[in-house]
Amino acid sequence: MELVNLTEYLVKQLLPNEEIKINKIDSESGTVIQVLVPNDSMSIIIGKNGSIANSIRTIVQALAYVKKLGKVRINIDTI
Repeated sequence: MELVNLTEYLVKQLLPNEEIKINKIDSESGTVIQVLVPNDSMSIIIGKNGSIANSIRTIVQALAYVKKLGKVRINIDTI
């Protein structure tokens, strides 16, 4: 659950007044965290050339590595 909390914290820092949804899906190959944001806010989360999205992924994956939680993927999509 701490991976979801960290992801939610990072996204809410970028979109404080937007409605976002974060779901955790456990699968055989690891954990998938699905981030759903409004369509007009997608460019803020993705960033230029995907830099912000990659940074969020790196931070969450680093926590998963340190806590030995297995592989984590983050999917960002629109609501």
